[in-house]
Amino acid sequence: MKSKPFWSRVLICCLLLSAAESETHTSLAATQAGISDHSLAPSAAKVNPNLNAERKELFEKTSILSDIPWFYLAAVDQYEKTMNIVKKRPVHKGITSIYFPESDWAGLLNPDQKDTNPNSISFFHGFGRDGSGDGIAERNNDLDILASMAFLMSRNGTKEANLLINLWNYYQNSRSVERIKQFATIYATLDTLDLGEHAFPLPVSADYSYRSTWGDSRGWGGHRSHEGTDLFARYGVPVRSTCYGIVEVKGWNPYGGWRIGIRDTNNVYHYYAHLSGFQKGIKENDIVKPGQTIGWVGSSGYGKPGTSGKFPPHLHFGLYRDNGLAEWSFDPYPSLRKWEREDRNKKKK
Repeated sequence: MKSKPFWSRVLICCLLLSAAESETHTSLAATQAGISDHSLAPSAAKVNPNLNAERKELFEKTSILSDIPWFYLAAVDQYEKTMNIVKKRPVHKGITSIYFPESDWAGLLNPDQKDTNPNSISFFHGFGRDGSGDGIAERNNDLDILASMAFLMSRNGTKEANLLINLWNYYQNSRSVERIKQFATIYATLDTLDLGEHAFPLPVSADYSYRSTWGDSRGWGGHRSHEGTDLFARYGVPVRSTCYGIVEVKGWNPYGGWRIGIRDTNNVYHYYAHLSGFQKGIKENDIVKPGQTIGWVGSSGYGKPGTSGKFPPHLHFGLYRDNGLAEWSFDPYPSLRKWEREDRNKKKK
């Protein structure tokens, strides 16, 4: 027996979802508006403790209807959220963050760019769909938005390879697809959206010192400014992951020596350089948690692989934000102070 089309099956659960949708409109809008470079952890839990649970439930129900894994739906939504921030895109008052430009929603050649009629939108090859069953395809309706993204993602099948191809066809950007795949891996491994916790990169019980070194001049390899904060400590002090994330890069860099890079779900790249070595077994694409040891303080770098001792032992820590096309660094010092304070408070308790 043939299954009902996705858009018909949506009606089975739309009533169950609409309650969660209406209860969290205000909280998500406030959350998205409040995230900045120095506020990397999602603040939604402070506004509505159940927001991430409600979002996950929404993605899981959509997954049942569309056969797309919930963590891929969540990953696309999270990627779109990061793009909303860096591109300052308008945010609708809902629990999803997926953004469709009017031309994508209604169809590029549609004379009515604010069209909400599913039939005419489909005629002009727009992505807008009616997921709530009210006969209207609205760009600010969570169910319609998710139904539209599910339609877009499943056009050639719902296996991972098909999903990635469909996403590339939409974004036309391999960087976007890679980020979504990374986020999906994190969510699938940890089975939660509550990933806002952070940790200081060194144990607060260790003997260390640091100050704001952002923008300081550097001379090795040509004149350049310092894109990070140096935390001075003895050789062998553990270096810890500051976030939930995925190991994106591990290995040697002529400037940073033995270094490791971790991507979190806010699309921020956490960079750790001048290590003396890596934690045994850690490799690219591993999922890490805040406080997990990833290596040790050293003085490697400024030369070919194995070069060490050209400067006092320290950890260089940097943060980089992705805008979908390129990355830029921002001062990690305020975040480090915040995470250090939080770790000290935890230790006291």
